[in-house]
Amino acid sequence: MRNFDTTLYFITDSTGFSEEEFLRRTEEALKGGASLLQLREKDKTTREYISLAEKVHTLTKKYNVPLIIDDRVDVALAMGAEGVHLGQSDMPINTARKILGDDFIIGATTKTVPQALEAYQQGADYLGVGAIYPTTTKVKTVITSTETLGNICSAVPIPVNAIGGLNKDNIDILKGITIAGICVVSAIMKADDPKQATAELKARAKELELC
Repeated sequence: MRNFDTTLYFITDSTGFSEEEFLRRTEEALKGGASLLQLREKDKTTREYISLAEKVHTLTKKYNVPLIIDDRVDVALAMGAEGVHLGQSDMPINTARKILGDDFIIGATTKTVPQALEAYQQGADYLGVGAIYPTTTKVKTVITSTETLGNICSAVPIPVNAIGGLNKDNIDILKGITIAGICVVSAIMKADDPKQATAELKARAKELELC
């Protein structure tokens, strides 16, 4: 398994941006200290997804940040990403591991302790747990309590990361929970200054001793 750091896990959303502006914002987040980057595209064709992933990969390699592809094992494998993130309706983790091998990072979305245990047992390297708050992204969200988040952290020995509507002003709710980091979409993508927003989020995470 590759080494990776989920302290500030940046998940992209290209909605409403030209490709040029999307790539600019993505690079600004990398400059600001994003430690892991997930490319999430729900509506692109396979060719469009691979094309954009290759461009984003050029940026992530420049900053030595692993690139994680959302949902699509085929896209991750085709363009040489470092990892893939799988939801509950995506390819089973143990199947993906057989295809991708031991060096690929495989993350999983979980919302309950049983789901977390299953993902770990099947070979997941880290978990994304949430949504902690309602989100504005185009994914279906079910609110996960901080109590459940804490229970998941206690149940598995792999990194657990909180996701869902998090920003620098509301992550105090996570204090005292042994998560490995936070996953952020809108707080960076929609920021006037993505680089500054990323740096501030990372600093807040450190203040709360999330990393």
